[in-house]
Amino acid sequence: MDIKGLTAKYLLTLRARDYSAHTLIAYEKDLQDFLDFIDTENLATFNMQTVRKYLAFLSTEYDTKSTVIRKMACIRSFATYLVRYRHIKNNPFKLLTLPKREKKLPNFLSKEEMQKLIENSQEGETFATRNSAMLELLYSSGLRRSEMVGLNIGDIDFYNGLVRVFGKGAKERLVPVTDLALEAIKKYLYSRNDPPPAEPLFLNHLKNRLSSNGLELIVKKACLKANLARKISPHSIRHSFATHLLSNGCDLRTLQDMLGHKSLQSTQVYTHVSLSQLKKVYDKTHPRSKD
Repeated sequence: MDIKGLTAKYLLTLRARDYSAHTLIAYEKDLQDFLDFIDTENLATFNMQTVRKYLAFLSTEYDTKSTVIRKMACIRSFATYLVRYRHIKNNPFKLLTLPKREKKLPNFLSKEEMQKLIENSQEGETFATRNSAMLELLYSSGLRRSEMVGLNIGDIDFYNGLVRVFGKGAKERLVPVTDLALEAIKKYLYSRNDPPPAEPLFLNHLKNRLSSNGLELIVKKACLKANLARKISPHSIRHSFATHLLSNGCDLRTLQDMLGHKSLQSTQVYTHVSLSQLKKVYDKTHPRSKD
């Protein structure tokens, strides 16, 4: 089988493993870019020399290192697949050093900014009750954008104050929800005449399930209304959720479970914001620390 056919087969295996639609689209594009670069269907060309040339090409083509790293990670995953199923003998990435990912601090809002953002979602909008419920839920649970728009009404456990989430890899988890978020959701559902549990939780103006792009647009509009002069996205609210919990004493393992992180290393990025809190705890508890 030629390299193009194997690429299609590889993407099918990813679909079978419940990769998200967003990830599948990104992988398909990145693999197609690589195929366009090598401009051949001969599998023998997939070697270390070709991969080195592609890395050099990407480094000159893209300003951001993260894009280069993401594209190379996709090609490396494809190479691992080819080796595993004996389509090629040697992994072209075996002796290749890839650029390291830049460590960026997550973009998050202060508690006061979050309050302004939520308040500005409640005013003067046809969908004010929906937007308020969405932002309250997003902030109270720290869900990913895809997780939010994928919720059905039945996923909200009003009695126990929990939301059932299907995260990356279709893994299910339960996340606590604040009383304020539950009340906002009840108010929104009441405006919809109490629909059945199987219906999507959040609808767009056509009464279809709200899309990820729709959620992002709602957050951006609320940000403008609140006069927050910086780029805010649904993921910024997820970062704010994690940051505020950690600053108030939440332990990393619990936060990891709530965020749905596979690795604790992903959660540890939030420890930078808790340093002041750590110092306060240290000053309060260490016997030789100053009062």
